[in-house]
Amino acid sequence: MCGIVGWTDFSRNLTKETKVIESMTNKLIPRGPDAAGYWFSPHTAFGHRRLVVVDPQGGQQPMMRQKKSINYVLVYNGELYNTNEIRQELICRGYTFQGWSDTEVLLQSYIEWGEKCLEKFNGIFAFAIWNEQKNELFLARDRIGIKPLFYSQCGNSFLFASEIKALLAHPLISPTIDREGLAEIFVMGPARTPGHGVFTQISELKPGFRLTVNRHGVYVQQYWSLVSKPHLESFEDTVLSVRDLVVNAIKRQLVSNVPLCTLLSGGLDSSAITAVAANAYQKEGMEPLQTFSIDYVDNEKYFRTNEFQPNPDAPWIKIVSDTFHTRHYPCFIDTPELVNSLFPAVLARDLPGMTDVDSSLYLFSCEIKKEATVALSGEGADEVFGGYPWFYTREPLHLKTFPWTRRNEKRFQLYSPELLNLIQPQEYLAQRFQEAMAEVPRSANDNPVNAKMREMFYLNLTRWMPTLLDRKDRMSMATGLELRVPYTDHRLIEYLWNTPWEYKYYQSREKGLLRKALEGFLPEDVLWRKKSPYPKTHNPTYLETVRRLALKILKDKKSPLLPFINPTAFGDFAQRASVDTNIPWFGQLMNAPQLLAYFIQVDYWLREYNVSLKL
Repeated sequence: MCGIVGWTDFSRNLTKETKVIESMTNKLIPRGPDAAGYWFSPHTAFGHRRLVVVDPQGGQQPMMRQKKSINYVLVYNGELYNTNEIRQELICRGYTFQGWSDTEVLLQSYIEWGEKCLEKFNGIFAFAIWNEQKNELFLARDRIGIKPLFYSQCGNSFLFASEIKALLAHPLISPTIDREGLAEIFVMGPARTPGHGVFTQISELKPGFRLTVNRHGVYVQQYWSLVSKPHLESFEDTVLSVRDLVVNAIKRQLVSNVPLCTLLSGGLDSSAITAVAANAYQKEGMEPLQTFSIDYVDNEKYFRTNEFQPNPDAPWIKIVSDTFHTRHYPCFIDTPELVNSLFPAVLARDLPGMTDVDSSLYLFSCEIKKEATVALSGEGADEVFGGYPWFYTREPLHLKTFPWTRRNEKRFQLYSPELLNLIQPQEYLAQRFQEAMAEVPRSANDNPVNAKMREMFYLNLTRWMPTLLDRKDRMSMATGLELRVPYTDHRLIEYLWNTPWEYKYYQSREKGLLRKALEGFLPEDVLWRKKSPYPKTHNPTYLETVRRLALKILKDKKSPLLPFINPTAFGDFAQRASVDTNIPWFGQLMNAPQLLAYFIQVDYWLREYNVSLKL
């Protein structure tokens, strides 16, 4: 995995802009700690930071190749999981290769097929290619949006980068937000509306989109989308298809020239990945698979069963690790470091985020990186198979808002009258929800139940899952760790998109279809264990610490947060909030302590990024 930046301008000589490109690229050193590379031409310049995973010598970037005297230059962040198949096809077409990297395969694919190369790729990617003959820049992002890509148009200049921080390092871009940016932070946050970079000058290239820049302008086009059609397979055949797709996706993503591991919670998703990976390692006669789990100091003392977290993970992790003979590393996080890491988590995401859900993954990634460079994680299974409570409880299905934001009124009560007037939070939220619903690719063949569930899956795949994928990418890459997510393989998503809800909800269980498909892979008690989400701290000292920090902000007359909050309501909430305050205002994990922590992160972000408001 890597970090990429670029600058195209047909009105100036960019060969003289080395310091700017180097400054932008240096912001991405954590994404690519192993090597740096630059390329300059009169009208386009590239910067690259590399994390070596495959072919250390043959994958160096920026990569240049030539065909028929035409030069092509590539910077690329990602991983292709079908590299060998594409390489063989290109060899049959007369291509030769200097190494074994997927980077070279991707570039040669573009040379052969142009923009249609995207149809060939199975993987995660964000890349840019300069065509010297056409004087044209081509960018693309993977179908699901696992790898990030942001861009900006400033006069005659077009700029792009893997992360917002690299764009902000360019002198043409300022850390400014407007009313819409405020609404993204205070209404949608920690999610983002697809395509939005929050800052006024920054946009996101959406998943499944490509972009072309030439002397005539900037053109953005969608190259992939979900297609609704009848599902013709029987339940029995569907089970077999799902099994094949899941196992194949996991096996494909085991390719690596550096140490690889899996994240293991003892739940269905991570246990299945661990089982397939461990069996593959044993079959190849390799060292035992490394697995890692996360927990919190004293959590066993304070853990209480609730609707979202029915039981602790530790006993289940041991069952899976013992069954598949993995080399397991438990990671324990204490409250002080969890709170302290709220701030580097903001820097990693470039925005306020999922508070301790982010900071814990950041700390977890730091520990994993000591032993491995690549990890496989179960992210995406709940969105693809229907694992969250809002899929199978009646109330969320009939709400006219995103199911993970249905208690946002508690949050809005803490805002200042001036902010409420500026962003109109309920109206903004309703607008974004209506936009999402209007995008749903509906099917005339759906019965009322499947039509409603198709809406729910679309919201989860395009509005909820990106927030979690952002989290995975930023927190892991901030430590130089590459996290892969097999359940987001686009073939699996395409297949499940049209699978009837009655199949997915087999035996009236969340992810029932996946459980059925994995029979024989896992111990029965693990296979049918009730879903338990990513673990969070239950230690009351976490709440006490963020309460103290929040009240400190309230007393700081220089705090940039103050104009946006109602000090009386905020202070009262901070004083009264307890571990039992039940306001899951964003998803399952973000409750009263996380709401206070979110405001702490917003305050820090406004200060650290020197954010200014443009109305």
